[in-house]
Amino acid sequence: MCLIAFAWNVHPRWRLLLAGNRDEFHARPSAPLARWDDAPIIGGRDLEAGGTWLGVTDAARCCVVTNVRDPRDPQIGSSRGLLATDYLTGRADAASHAQQLLRAAANYRPFNLLTFDAQAAFYLGNRPEAGAQSVTPGVHGLSNADFNTPWPKTRILMQRLRDWIDAGGDTDFAPLFEALADEQVAPDAQLPDTGVGLERERWLSSAFIHGEQYGTRASTVVAIGHDGGGVIVERRFGPLGRLVGESLLRFGDLPSP
Repeated sequence: MCLIAFAWNVHPRWRLLLAGNRDEFHARPSAPLARWDDAPIIGGRDLEAGGTWLGVTDAARCCVVTNVRDPRDPQIGSSRGLLATDYLTGRADAASHAQQLLRAAANYRPFNLLTFDAQAAFYLGNRPEAGAQSVTPGVHGLSNADFNTPWPKTRILMQRLRDWIDAGGDTDFAPLFEALADEQVAPDAQLPDTGVGLERERWLSSAFIHGEQYGTRASTVVAIGHDGGGVIVERRFGPLGRLVGESLLRFGDLPSP
């Protein structure tokens, strides 16, 4: 993933509400949202490295990973996508997993990781050094920088999520997908300097990245209830933002409407 906003223990129905975009090269092979045949994971799948960028389980666990944007940092180490699959298929709770991963975090390519279970949520990262912190109740954001770094698109998506919650949003996720589809470019004065040049910073500053070779591949909303039931919805896009599919899966104990 490259842009995430989530609400942890804020909504009266949903323990976790998460909205995010995955930006990637369109040529990189990926499988759409599905229940995996070989693991208890519900999510999309990177067919090149075998992992996932976002997944959930019927035990109401969720995990999402982003890269860290720094062209000066060599992309050396194990695939980031394996971090998510390892957590989702493992038995350790979020707190225990965080302590265990700290010891091995330096072995992976630059990453940000969010883990959720029924009791706790954690942020973990390995740049500039390995670190972990418990997530407090509230609305938070993550992109290709440190946790809650106030990049314009992150701040805007967090506010759109707050607005949806304040307006009584429950199962109509259309406003969240509209927020994820925002192609507004941030003013130059608000752009971060991540070493990719001004033109590319502008292009990457919108929530939805529109491109022929690289861009937003998937927009996803996850909602996990305090009762353990949940729903995950994925919209998939091809080159130049063309919608190519949408999937919705229920998991846990959530009854059908």
